[in-house]
Amino acid sequence: MQKVNLKEYEYTLPEERIAKYPLEKRDHSKLLHYRKGVITHHHFYDLPQFLEKGTLLVYNDTKVIPARLIFQRETGARIEIFLLHPAAPTTVIPEIMLATHPVTWEVMIGNAKKWKSDETLRGRLTIQGKEIILEAKLADREKKLVEFSWNSTEIPFVDIVEASGEIPLPPYLNRQAEEADKDRYQTVYSEKEGAVAAPTAGLHFTEKVFEELRNKGVQEAQVTLHVSAGTFQPIKVDDVTLHPMHSEQIHISSRTIQQLIDNNNQTVAVGTTSVRTLESLYWYGVKLLENLGNEFQIEKLFPYRDRDSLPSKKEALQAILRQMKSDGKEEIMGETEIFIFPGYEFKMIDGLITNFHQPGTTLMLLIGSMIGDDWKKVYQEALDKDYRFLSYGDSSLLWL
Repeated sequence: MQKVNLKEYEYTLPEERIAKYPLEKRDHSKLLHYRKGVITHHHFYDLPQFLEKGTLLVYNDTKVIPARLIFQRETGARIEIFLLHPAAPTTVIPEIMLATHPVTWEVMIGNAKKWKSDETLRGRLTIQGKEIILEAKLADREKKLVEFSWNSTEIPFVDIVEASGEIPLPPYLNRQAEEADKDRYQTVYSEKEGAVAAPTAGLHFTEKVFEELRNKGVQEAQVTLHVSAGTFQPIKVDDVTLHPMHSEQIHISSRTIQQLIDNNNQTVAVGTTSVRTLESLYWYGVKLLENLGNEFQIEKLFPYRDRDSLPSKKEALQAILRQMKSDGKEEIMGETEIFIFPGYEFKMIDGLITNFHQPGTTLMLLIGSMIGDDWKKVYQEALDKDYRFLSYGDSSLLWL
């Protein structure tokens, strides 16, 4: 592994360049196009002109849940509970969202000192005409585990969250979520509840853009990575390899894997979450071929181990399909904490659609691993041309 100097991936981002609100029309955001050192400026609705017939566009269909739950103690003190990862009775996100019995989550707690260990917090809400009482208890203060229960075996947890939670906007927006964010902080193709942050590169897509892409012969494939709050975590260590990478849950169907095998054209990922999913998929195939067990768990530095040789993309993906067939599965679920930083060699993608990211983050390292030092030129161009930055900001299309 080459040594990475984090300071090389920092830049000055003025507060006024952070987009606090989205544009009225999703596909009217700016689009910076970068290929082999050449930068041109467009709008997102121009995207179809840059994707050739047969290109496989891979997007993340996760759906943001209103993961910020607010309770009030009898004293009036406000306790904020931010859902992070399911813990019990299952860690599988689709299953826990459909649970109709008590569930336990790993959380972040705002004003935690005011919450007594033996105290039950309660909230009242109305769902399907029924009054529901939601209770929250500290299951383990040290591990930040909270158990949620409610007085109905007919109402799934996803309905509880939808009725009581707030959309968890990124902290750098420095504002409360508003009614409009319920729609605009979701992609138009969001489907599977479980993310606590949006895969923001997808926020620019509209049905009109998709229609034009399909008319041109661009193919589509869906993956699911439930984005965690760790995506916003800044790196605080000089040696980036010591940064504690967040783990995120992945779901991928055999159909999507077959599409990836059959595709002989360009593969373009929509967002860094789709990149992390696709690259993790490749390394899971390597894990199977190296006889390291069949658990889909990719550690952050697994790709950087010394190896004499590596399988092709198709060999790795075919190994996964064989394992799925052996297990009788049409979909696989895994966890990844893959860390993509300069020195990484991409196995699955040719291009990336992505927003402009915070300085000094793992996302900037991923961009640097794609286009090298040209990231500085790209970001300076974006600053000079009044691009809007971060989650509600403008977009780019970058090619390896």
